[in-house]
Amino acid sequence: MELFTYYRSTSSYRVRIALALKGLDYQAVPVNLIAPPGGEHRQAAYLEVNPQGRVPVLRTDEGSVLTQSPAIIEYLEECYPQVALLSRDLVTRAHERAVAALVACDIHPLHNVSVLNQLRQLGQSEEQVVQWISHWITQGLAAIEQLIGDDGYCFGAEPGLADVYLIPQLYAAQRFNVALTPYPRITRVAALADKHPAFIKAHPANQPDTPA
Repeated sequence: MELFTYYRSTSSYRVRIALALKGLDYQAVPVNLIAPPGGEHRQAAYLEVNPQGRVPVLRTDEGSVLTQSPAIIEYLEECYPQVALLSRDLVTRAHERAVAALVACDIHPLHNVSVLNQLRQLGQSEEQVVQWISHWITQGLAAIEQLIGDDGYCFGAEPGLADVYLIPQLYAAQRFNVALTPYPRITRVAALADKHPAFIKAHPANQPDTPA
């Protein structure tokens, strides 16, 4: 498999975690989102891979090209169920998917670089942009803090789908100086992930395109 990725893209980070948890080998294909003049994702060669011009993209062993991290992760879960990301209990599965959706639909899109650039173009100052980011991340994490469990990872002793989405969002929170101290449950999960080989392997600091 080939994963078109950018080291600090949180949606790419999710897929890297899922691949690592499942023990799947892949070839990383870095796509520099800030390379001049406008990023490699906007070049014709990459737009032939993904017309939306975003990462991640997974090219399967059979040559199928998959876009959008939720769809890619769902594909991996269905094709490689040996290390499951979802609980067998259907209610717990719904909770896991709810946390994943909260991150993917309600937090991350609102601080995506395209949204932030649009705010700047509309005349918002950098201070206002930072306030925007902090508001939506803080609101989302406050909800997640109430939804996850009191022990282990988000929903048990082993990491699963909710953790795959939460940990990259925490990386983004730290990038934007959003404090995690108000969230003891989330902080517990983050501490566990910091020591887990799959999360370490997937971390932005450990990618082939991470700047020196």
